[in-house]
Amino acid sequence: MLKSTFALLLFASLSTPLFAQTPPTTPTQMPSRATIPAISRSASKQKLDEAYTAKIKEFTTGPEFTTELVDHLPASDRVPSPLKVLGHISGEAGKLTYTADVNRYMRELAKTSKRVKVFSMGKSEEGREMILVAVSDEGNLKNLDKQKQITARLADARKTTDAEAETMIKDGKPFYWFTGAMHSTETGSPEMLMELAYRLAVEDSPFIQNIRKNVIVLLTPVLETDGRDRVLDVIFNRAKYPGLNPIYWGHYVQHDNNRDGMSLALALTRNVMASFLEYHPLVLHDLHESVPFLYTSTGSGPYNAWLDPIVINEWHMLAYQEINEMSKRGVPGVWTHGFYDGWAPNYMFFLANGHNAIGRFYETFGNSDPATQDRTVGAQATRDWFRPNPPLARVKWSLRNNVNYQQSAGLFALQYTADHRMELLNSFYLKSKRAIEKAATEGPAAYIFPSGDVRQSQQLELVHLLQLHGIEVHAAKQEFKADGHSFGIGSFIVRMDQPYSRMADMLMDQQYYNVTDPNPYDDTGWSLGPLKNVQTDRVLDSAVLSANMELLPPDYSPKGAIYVGEMSTGGATGTNSTHLLTSKYVFIHNRGDAGFATCRFLLGDISVNMPTAVGDGTGRDLIVETASLSPEQAKRLYAAILTSRQYAEGRETTVPSVPVRAPRIALFHNWQFTQNEGWWRIGFDQWKVPYDYIDPHKIRDIADLKSKWDVIVFSPGIASGGSLVSGVSAPNPIPWKKTTETPNLGLPDSSDDIRGGIGEAGMQHLKDFVAQGGTLIAATGSCNALIDLGLAKGVTTVQAPNFQGQGTVLNTVVMADNNAIVTGFDKTLAAYFSNSPFFQIEGETGPPAPTPDANAPIRARNQGFTGRPSGRGAGNDPDIIQGRKPLNKFTPDGGVSRFYPGFDQSLILLPEWARELKSKPDGPTVVMRFADAKNLLVSGMLAGGDGLAGRAAVVDVKNGLGHVVLFATNPMWRAETQGSYPLVFNACLYLPNLTVK
Repeated sequence: MLKSTFALLLFASLSTPLFAQTPPTTPTQMPSRATIPAISRSASKQKLDEAYTAKIKEFTTGPEFTTELVDHLPASDRVPSPLKVLGHISGEAGKLTYTADVNRYMRELAKTSKRVKVFSMGKSEEGREMILVAVSDEGNLKNLDKQKQITARLADARKTTDAEAETMIKDGKPFYWFTGAMHSTETGSPEMLMELAYRLAVEDSPFIQNIRKNVIVLLTPVLETDGRDRVLDVIFNRAKYPGLNPIYWGHYVQHDNNRDGMSLALALTRNVMASFLEYHPLVLHDLHESVPFLYTSTGSGPYNAWLDPIVINEWHMLAYQEINEMSKRGVPGVWTHGFYDGWAPNYMFFLANGHNAIGRFYETFGNSDPATQDRTVGAQATRDWFRPNPPLARVKWSLRNNVNYQQSAGLFALQYTADHRMELLNSFYLKSKRAIEKAATEGPAAYIFPSGDVRQSQQLELVHLLQLHGIEVHAAKQEFKADGHSFGIGSFIVRMDQPYSRMADMLMDQQYYNVTDPNPYDDTGWSLGPLKNVQTDRVLDSAVLSANMELLPPDYSPKGAIYVGEMSTGGATGTNSTHLLTSKYVFIHNRGDAGFATCRFLLGDISVNMPTAVGDGTGRDLIVETASLSPEQAKRLYAAILTSRQYAEGRETTVPSVPVRAPRIALFHNWQFTQNEGWWRIGFDQWKVPYDYIDPHKIRDIADLKSKWDVIVFSPGIASGGSLVSGVSAPNPIPWKKTTETPNLGLPDSSDDIRGGIGEAGMQHLKDFVAQGGTLIAATGSCNALIDLGLAKGVTTVQAPNFQGQGTVLNTVVMADNNAIVTGFDKTLAAYFSNSPFFQIEGETGPPAPTPDANAPIRARNQGFTGRPSGRGAGNDPDIIQGRKPLNKFTPDGGVSRFYPGFDQSLILLPEWARELKSKPDGPTVVMRFADAKNLLVSGMLAGGDGLAGRAAVVDVKNGLGHVVLFATNPMWRAETQGSYPLVFNACLYLPNLTVK
């Protein structure tokens, strides 16, 4: 039996396993390069595949770029190599494999080897299959379900005693999961993973046998299946179509598909998350290609402060194992640190780190194009403390070199996992125990989403997101108190005494990034409650864990529409449509909830009115006259309210109203950079807001834009008015369409020739569109394009001096309460901002400009900060070390409770100079401003906030009969900012209907 000091033993020393471990019976330590050839085959009489081995040598550009593990391939009379099935070896110059053929090869392995199984993980947005390949001993695969049960039990220490865990760890085989081709222009990993699967299945060296016996290797060769096929079409057709580039990878985004680890908005991330929760792998190892020659992840810091320190220690443990073994063999350029920081949890491999496993990645020197090339290495060829074995300054690099590096290092990681499987499974179990203890050690005790939140659909979306992460959410069955606050029946409770408490905490908590730390690799703030404009209360009082509550099922959906006013009291739910439809009118109230837009479009052809005045108690509600509805429409009305979770009220009214129609929306993309608009498409698609997807040629060629659309949305990604007008420039036509040669192009949009922008004609068409009553919407850098074209007179963009705030969450303040854009919103809103320009309004001087000073950036970096380490909480909160009880006299976690919104909504949160500013009747309307410097930061990094405080964040420019709406913030960022979505949706729904004709 284990002692009560179980939790301290492994923390003290990962090198001392908690349970006795029998040493491997076969020595697997590799000799120095001087004693090679090779233990990987020296103890074996296995025949080599001479043809394949010869090609490995042919396409490796030097002996220093390989190891004895991968400089050969064993032969098999039964199991086919990639060469036999595909006609080329992995890493052959000029050869890359489409997704369907990669999957076909893996299934050929499964047909011919009992050591391989293939499972479907699901489909991409465009219907391409993602697969999961399992490779191990035949006995391990026969008992695959048993092994899955073992890892599931170890992953949840609430269901497993220490004695049971000891037995399971002796019997268990850790899952080690490699994933490839997330970034579609990084083409080498699927080739390597096919060869690795074959090698693990066929080779009988003691080295490989040890891995097969003690590890179940999982492989997903292509994560971004849509993008893989598109990029290969581009690569193989560039000679015919010079200038052709992979404008799209996935259906929605490009490189940002590796920034979806929190939101799970993409099919590939959801499929990986679901498979992770099925297998509970010990390691999730993602393969990337960007820097020479092999970077294995640890990071330069600051590291994510919500992780158990054991996880971070394991990053280093595995990385140094690989570096050491590769360096022994004289392989140049294998290193760690000095790249990436380990802070933000938005990367896909954080699905492991946030769930008590180990998330890792490689960056290798990929060529993208499979041609062997002479390459020059920049600063990374310099020796440094973290890179004592640097890459060569110049190199002839091949796809096969890339395969050699990835596969060799990956095999050393598998070797270490096999040799230390029990120790690592101990750690896996212990991390679960420590996560369950979190409520009583580091805290908090829970997060609470109070019942009665007016933004019901956004609250429910957050609940469902946590459930997709495997995080348990409960609902209160009766009223209770915590931290001096009362919470009603139906409040959602996210307990911190569950295995994935750390993931929940890092998603919901406040972040603090000290600006004196190294420049961040990505976003610094991401607090999901504020970004979704949902009340999220961080509670320290452990009494909350004794509240009467029930666990929500994974597919939880509240039953009944939400009624107010005469229909019910206390937020009770209705049961059928007749209750709602007994009155002559149904009012659907806009509470600043994204579901309001969903509801409007679900109504379809139902006649909808809107009050003609604001301030009469009805706001800008949707009004439906029930007497005019057919029985089918009545059912649709009720279903729309129910589905979108909107507050509805049936009552009589004498309020004057006018008919309003659902707007016709166009979402614009250029042919230069499509990624950021992809996140906007996700936002519109998620909330079922229909749109046409248009390119510059539509604006150029359609003279009467207003006859087709009411709103045109320019999401981020347009550099300037000049680039909007000119577009792509090239001497020859560049098609983006499906053809016999390019069967995977032509999505999500198609063109015979992507060259050219909106042109001079398009400029005039946009001006006419607005003058006739159309609405133009733009965000961040794309605002410059509309300003450059003279469509937003009185507005310019300015960069905040000395401002530092990369990917941060800031408070904004509503200025124009009667503007339709902010219908339903409170006085303040947390918004995403990342060093974007703010707006200068004509006639506004703002605060006095700072005097230029060479030392200003240094002072800005240190202004207002205590010097505490980057971590959870605010700048004046104490640092909280995870995995241990605090040694001070603070409250349970050494911190404080947090309630969002975290300040009195009645306060004026603006700098003095901005408090009395009023928009001119004939000038731009400042709809929202950034809060004052004291209240500006919600989460993340901030210095030099005085230069941004009080500045215009959202502007509505009246232009003729129409509107131009500009966002300095990004209201649709990576599916994290649903709280800001209604600003865009309101502009679409209301502004075209407010035009006086």
